[in-house]
Amino acid sequence: MVMGDVTTGTDVLVIGGGPGGYVAAIRAAQRDLDVTLVEKDAYGGTCLNHGCIPSKALIHAADVAHEAGTAEALGIHADPAVDAAALADWKDGVVDQLTGGVEKLCKANGVTLIEGTAAFSGEHTARIAHGGDGQGMESVEFEHAIVATGSRPIEVPNFPYAEEAVWSSRDALGAETVPDHLVVVGAGYIGMELSTTFAKLGADVTVVEMLDDVLPTYEDDVKRVVRSRAEELGIEFSFGEGASDRRETADGIEVVTETEDGEESVYAADRVLVAVGREPVTDTLELDAAGLEPDADGFLETDAQGRTDLDHVFAVGDVAGDPMLAHAASREGIVAAETIAGEPAALDAQAVPSAVFTDPEIATVGLTEAEATAEGFDTVVGEMPLRASGRALTMDETDGFVRIVADEPSGYVLGGQVVAPEASELIAEIGLAIEMGATLADVAGTIHTHPTLSEAVMEAAENAMGQAIHTLNR
Repeated sequence: MVMGDVTTGTDVLVIGGGPGGYVAAIRAAQRDLDVTLVEKDAYGGTCLNHGCIPSKALIHAADVAHEAGTAEALGIHADPAVDAAALADWKDGVVDQLTGGVEKLCKANGVTLIEGTAAFSGEHTARIAHGGDGQGMESVEFEHAIVATGSRPIEVPNFPYAEEAVWSSRDALGAETVPDHLVVVGAGYIGMELSTTFAKLGADVTVVEMLDDVLPTYEDDVKRVVRSRAEELGIEFSFGEGASDRRETADGIEVVTETEDGEESVYAADRVLVAVGREPVTDTLELDAAGLEPDADGFLETDAQGRTDLDHVFAVGDVAGDPMLAHAASREGIVAAETIAGEPAALDAQAVPSAVFTDPEIATVGLTEAEATAEGFDTVVGEMPLRASGRALTMDETDGFVRIVADEPSGYVLGGQVVAPEASELIAEIGLAIEMGATLADVAGTIHTHPTLSEAVMEAAENAMGQAIHTLNR
């Protein structure tokens, strides 16, 4: 039976149920707006289903196995065996629990949920194609729309994801076996996180990168620690090479790379993971029907409230460009919803943290010293090396540091960089300092629990003030 093409109305139509979309929908509903959320795949989007959550589950499991098998210095001797299929089942259970929770939260807040693919049919209308044979179409009239369709892995020529031996990040996170030999194309944050994970799970990993180092957006001393630890895990790096072709073999696949000078190299593998970045999903939206046009890269340009060129259409998350981070998407979704509800709201991008879940973790927020100087600040920098941290020593994790950047005349905290276990947690304190306009004295004067890694944040602030106790002052 084919469902008829019915038309419904709503105050706010949210297209996409990822961390930008579902958060926007819930906040708009909390402001007594009638909200309809359309999701074509699974609630929670890429983050919960195929990105942030499953990757961190696998990273945690890989860390457990690696730590257990390399703790001889602590007097612990073990040879852990990894059941990849059981690990995948556990990871999927975590994902199912969270995605189910998102659906329940939306319903509990009064959000109308529609499964299907939405495309604009006018400035204030959209048509939704329901999945499955004979499910038909329906139309929705809206006062405001929030586009939150996210992003997908970029595919490179000659490496189609449809091939069994070629993995996207989604394929890698869904794998139920660990390949003996894995070639990773790209040394950005996705490539480094997954290469480290699979190396700890027992794979021989080679990373091919066109640039001359890993993690190109980070400072040299930040990424140096991560690259060195990766090399200790046995990961081999080939810089200055771009993947140009693949060849199927009886044993798997050969990855052909090429330098700028045309020199070729060949790497044998069971699987090749392509991790060269992500692109926005805007090509399915029929944007021209609404009078919108993305930029040359497919992104929708927005203002501080998330408005596109149309005042009643907003875009949040990856479709709106950098920073392409789940937590940024959620904040953008809140800002858009509150703006639609008539409240004053804007995104302060200066205080958006970022984290890479490598070994050790990297986390940053605000300005680096170079960026602060370029903006005209008279900067002062404080640093606490982990080798001077009692808690880091008790964890046998002394590679890394905490760094705070501040304006010297006022003492205001401008940014921070952390390379440490749980860096993704430690960065929140520095982010809060930036958000609330705290000074070095505020951070240094806050009593921190001992022994903890967070003491390194306090010590870095004291170091910037020239009064550190547990490390030499600069």
